[in-house]
Amino acid sequence: MINIAGTSLLQISLICLLLVACGNEEPVDTQPLKRQDEAISSEATFVGSAQCALCHKDEASAWQGSHHQLAMQVANSDSVLGDFSGVAFEYLGQKSHFYQKEGRYYVRTDGPSGAPQDYPLAYTFGVHPLQQYLIDLGGGRLQALSIAWDSRDKSVGGQRWFHLYPDQALDHQHPLHWTGINQNWNFMCSDCHSTNLQKAYNLQTDSYQTSWSEISVGCESCHGPGSRHLQWAKTQNEALQNKGLDPHFIDPTQQIREMDLQTGIAKLAPSAAIQREITTCAQCHSRRSTHLPGAKANSELLDHFNLTLLQEPLYHADGQADGEVFVYGSFLQSKMYAAGVTCGHCHNPHNLQLRAAGDAVCAQCHMPERFARTDHHLHPTQSPGARCTNCHMPKKNFMQVDGRRDHSFRIPRPDLSEALGTPNTCNSCHQDKSSQWAAIILEDKYGSPPPHYGQTLHAAIRGDSTADKMLMDLIQDSSQPEIVRASAIRLLPRFLTINSAQLLQQIAQGEEPLLNLALAQSLDELPEQLRLMIGAPLLFSKMAVTRSLAANGVTDAQIGTGTMPAQVQQQYSKALKTYTTSELFNSDRPESLVNLGNLHFRRGNTQQAEAFYRRAITKASYYTPAYINLADLYRASGRETDAELLLRGALSKSEDIAVIQHALGLSLVRQNRHQEAMGFLKAAAEHEQTQSRYLYVYAIAVHSEGNSELALDILEDGYHQFPQDLDILRALISISRESGKREIAQKYEALLASKR
Repeated sequence: MINIAGTSLLQISLICLLLVACGNEEPVDTQPLKRQDEAISSEATFVGSAQCALCHKDEASAWQGSHHQLAMQVANSDSVLGDFSGVAFEYLGQKSHFYQKEGRYYVRTDGPSGAPQDYPLAYTFGVHPLQQYLIDLGGGRLQALSIAWDSRDKSVGGQRWFHLYPDQALDHQHPLHWTGINQNWNFMCSDCHSTNLQKAYNLQTDSYQTSWSEISVGCESCHGPGSRHLQWAKTQNEALQNKGLDPHFIDPTQQIREMDLQTGIAKLAPSAAIQREITTCAQCHSRRSTHLPGAKANSELLDHFNLTLLQEPLYHADGQADGEVFVYGSFLQSKMYAAGVTCGHCHNPHNLQLRAAGDAVCAQCHMPERFARTDHHLHPTQSPGARCTNCHMPKKNFMQVDGRRDHSFRIPRPDLSEALGTPNTCNSCHQDKSSQWAAIILEDKYGSPPPHYGQTLHAAIRGDSTADKMLMDLIQDSSQPEIVRASAIRLLPRFLTINSAQLLQQIAQGEEPLLNLALAQSLDELPEQLRLMIGAPLLFSKMAVTRSLAANGVTDAQIGTGTMPAQVQQQYSKALKTYTTSELFNSDRPESLVNLGNLHFRRGNTQQAEAFYRRAITKASYYTPAYINLADLYRASGRETDAELLLRGALSKSEDIAVIQHALGLSLVRQNRHQEAMGFLKAAAEHEQTQSRYLYVYAIAVHSEGNSELALDILEDGYHQFPQDLDILRALISISRESGKREIAQKYEALLASKR
């Protein structure tokens, strides 16, 4: 029996959670339940696509020549598409030469020091519409050359060398330079271009021993390791469920469909086995980071990958893709996904081609008699505007020449373009017209458009004072896509109230995976006193990534008081080990090194924390958080002079100069060097004009020096720029009162009251 006498509301909440979770107080098994066929697959080994082809000749033939089969190849005369006849390509005044010697392919270009060197190509990467080339820089490190070959037909501008970043001046010190950390194949690209890739980074030696079972994306990338299936094929052993395959896919073209003659849209019979396909595809066709290694084709996405939700600059406020998001986040927003459509309904998974040409692929489920009509699409038949994809799947170029379609299958909303500044497909063609013009035409035809979640997300991004209620309504609206509601959770902490905190607590005790993931991603943005209340249930999530992130968000100080139920403390310890494993796995990146430093810093291990921060600076001298966190460690340790010297050195290296200027100004304030500090605080406010906090702090500093008039001028300008910033409003009221300007104070008091 658990004694709750004298416990806090937080403790009672946690105990209630555990009573629900534990029932008869037996130990909690937090791992997802394994099916028998999952256990079989876990013992299976990789056998290679050549083995599969012995029986599955048609599938293997379709796979040959596909983007998957050609994802990565040894660089030779069969695989290299670019012109290596001695041609040159110029970028920033630097000429790169492409040539052959003794049967190998070479490029002479600027290397890690900026000086030109000759490099043999190790591998080709991709095939169409562009091909990149990988170069071995030693220590197992492969780097992707930023000069790529345009493999499109010459008639459409192809068959040429081009730079992936033509408008950026990328010298050898830039992280996007081909020798830089952001062009590293081992971390950035490898696990989605090869089968059973093992990154194998060694933090001590700063080197890789990356390996794969198959150089490109083979059968087992999607079907899982095949040894058990081979065993079944030889023995017909009925104990091997699903013929020894896991995951076991069902051809979605065989799924039962019933055409609804009223709507003109087919209804699909529910099938968990068919839906499994989406999760397998999403491991690569999503914007995510690998949080934990070891994913197989049958793995749950959130047991290994940390999914990026709908956030700028990767997505527009209405959820349209703006950056390289690789389909999944868009597809989760769609009515197609909600109706049970999967990737394989439209795409042949072996040759990756569409199931049918043009609009015929849509006609599988959408009656042409209903939709291929002028009164639906408002364009002449057979014109580009009559094509389904041109209106519902707008295309955007990435990597200069790679046109990718948005898979949220949205209805064009030029009215949102007017209100939110988002793009719309109507004006991508009718560029001589306004979005208002397009909105009027659609409203005349179809009536007033319904509310859209983009309006809520946009209000929150802007900092609108009414956004908290809008976000709460959106989060609780189960008719909206789960990824949209999860994205709203990511924005809610900046508008936190008692009601919204209670809502987050309720969500934490639910089982919607993306909502729980969003909460875990947001914990460190919540007030410390709420993190355990909201984060503790997430420690018991079925998804390993959520548990891991929750452990990092919950503070050691609260867990370690000895007053928490033993199950919470045990679960926290397990999840924190998982988090540490994740960050060590990704310690080839400065972000993870800083996270490891933060973990040690919170635990009082300042020496280890400093070592990780310094390692991050050595690896990526541009990475601002490493300087900021190390300076904070110095401040907390009474080493303010060291903090100042560190920040002064970062001024010429950091990619976020305003952050460094602001931190340096605060360091000088702490040293009572106010005049010096003022220059840096001012510079930060002027340099980063989208950051209201810098302006606010600068104004307060000016006021503290006795210049109330200038402080009010700065704050008034700030209020016009950031009308939703309540700190600026409160400062205007306070300084106006102090200066005897009662009418001005009353004006801002009324404005503040109107925003509550």
